[in-house]
Amino acid sequence: MPNLTRADAVAAVRNPLAFIAARWTPDPKTVQRAALAALVMSVVIVVTGGAVRLTGSGLGCPTWPKCTDDSLTTTSAMGLHGVIEFGNRMLTYVLCAAVGWAIIAARSEKPYRRSLTRLGWAQFWVVMGNAILGGIVVLVGLNPYTVAAHFLLSTALIAVATAMWQRTREGDDTPRPLVGKAVQQLVWVLVVTTVLLIAVGTVVTGAGPHAGDSSEVERMPLDWESVSKLHAVLAWIVVTLTFALWFVLKAVDAPRGPLSRTRDLFLILLAQGAIGYVQYFTDLPEILVGAHMFGSCLVWIAALRVLLSLRERPETALPGLPAQQPDAMSASMAGPR
Repeated sequence: MPNLTRADAVAAVRNPLAFIAARWTPDPKTVQRAALAALVMSVVIVVTGGAVRLTGSGLGCPTWPKCTDDSLTTTSAMGLHGVIEFGNRMLTYVLCAAVGWAIIAARSEKPYRRSLTRLGWAQFWVVMGNAILGGIVVLVGLNPYTVAAHFLLSTALIAVATAMWQRTREGDDTPRPLVGKAVQQLVWVLVVTTVLLIAVGTVVTGAGPHAGDSSEVERMPLDWESVSKLHAVLAWIVVTLTFALWFVLKAVDAPRGPLSRTRDLFLILLAQGAIGYVQYFTDLPEILVGAHMFGSCLVWIAALRVLLSLRERPETALPGLPAQQPDAMSASMAGPR
């Protein structure tokens, strides 16, 4: 690699992303893996955050941004709770690194895709906002409403990361629908209901017995069992909508993509429902509650993949190369023009 000139050094300082992009072109698979790494870490941070709550380590570090008033890191006197809470905070830096890598890879891809880079930056700002909100959660003593907002913002991060991962595997042409408007509307109802299911799940957590700290922590003033039953009803609605969607897609001879994604969502919902009922009737063992949190992330990703599978974006042709042709099934669905 040639030595950097003074002009190069100035350019690197002024706009490091442009400097890297001018000298590196990642393979499309590299960009896809970077986006997938950011998505995986967005799920990991949710699951480890749940572990903080389930082990009673929510105030293992009693202040923020330091761990204690006198120490940036955990101390031996704080024991295992301090290690768990501080470890979760450190994983935020790993998440930032994964998102940063996705931004760099997207910015360096040729040709430059502004929409893809923007999705990377959207993740960055959501992570920053959620880090601040996480600090507020600690400073207000694990107020259940702030804890719920913290989780919902993490859910938004997963949505953006999923969208970016999908976009790395398709082009920038105008999306072409693969199904009719009625089917699209049904899927939107499914996605909105899934959002409600997740939101009510945070209320179950806020009103339930797992307080997030070994001391007494404020809970939402709601009957926990009644909210749990509402959560179960919404879960059955989502399952029913998914089941109905699969039959509708079969009836309209939809392409394989939407059918496969709908099947995946249905199977994940069945597994998630089984975990939910077992944990309810076994007095909420921590390991099952943690698995249920992980399952909620998978349900959300699967629902979004169903939505994103309803259209296709053929890759834009590079100079001198033919454009990507739609597959035979997509062509047959399009019909005569």
